[in-house]
Amino acid sequence: MTQTITRPAIDPKAFRRALGNFATGVTIITTRAPDGTKVGVTASSFNSLSMDPPLILWSSMKEARSCAVFESATHFAVNILAADQMEMSNHFARQQPDKFAGVVHEDGIGGAPIFPGCAGRFQCESYAKLDGGDHWIFVGRVVAFDDFGRSPLCFHQGSYAMVYDHPDSLPKTDQANLPDADQGRMGNHAFFLMLRAVRAYQERYQPKMETLGLSVIEARVLLVLNDLSALTSEELVVHLHTPETEAHAALVNLEDRGLVAQAGDSYDLTEAGQAKADQCWRVAEANAEETFAGFSPAQVDTFNAVLRHLIG
Repeated sequence: MTQTITRPAIDPKAFRRALGNFATGVTIITTRAPDGTKVGVTASSFNSLSMDPPLILWSSMKEARSCAVFESATHFAVNILAADQMEMSNHFARQQPDKFAGVVHEDGIGGAPIFPGCAGRFQCESYAKLDGGDHWIFVGRVVAFDDFGRSPLCFHQGSYAMVYDHPDSLPKTDQANLPDADQGRMGNHAFFLMLRAVRAYQERYQPKMETLGLSVIEARVLLVLNDLSALTSEELVVHLHTPETEAHAALVNLEDRGLVAQAGDSYDLTEAGQAKADQCWRVAEANAEETFAGFSPAQVDTFNAVLRHLIG
């Protein structure tokens, strides 16, 4: 007698929420149709598969408009998005007549578009197509790749996220061989306490700014110019609290990246720089909120009042 196995019903919405606990990267998978049409879709299903041969995989819903193109494609490319490419992810997730209009890209192997500014890119030959329920699983053999080392864009529980180093993974200082700064005058002197507090705050803040592809000084330049436009490098230094040589180097880097424009002796944000400054403010505010989470609003207000009084 054949035994019937009864499986409990799966709630699709609850299942999707549970899957959202697994944080993923965000990619744009691209290919070129036989008629030359460029196709690109946002996908978080990318994963590595094999080192020998070098294989990767991703999946697409069978009912997706673009799926048939990938089924017949000889090549495709995986563009791993960097933390500052969230808008590109949204752009390629939307249905529109020509997703590539106005988007900087170049033709890769087999005509599959590849994008600049990514964290990494993999150009692949189509290797296999596997049945995965309501999805096709596409396996690609990597024939070329780029590793730009940029911090990646992530997706977790329905929201975009960025990668930060876990505090426990950072190199630990051998405290046993250091003088105890909490003892003696330094441990109780306001000046040394402020220095240590700023250093500790900076250690948590800097990795977050680096996910945006910026140094702390470059981020400060954008934040200052966001509030005070048309400043000379000498005027910027007053607000940056950094040597003029470092401020000038940051300005050169930001100008090369199209985030800052110079008019005469003054500097101002470009449209792209304004967007990047907005990102910097959101990161700065999130870091402050995290830092002061254990304090009451009244304590934070008192702290700010003390700082303003010290500044004079």
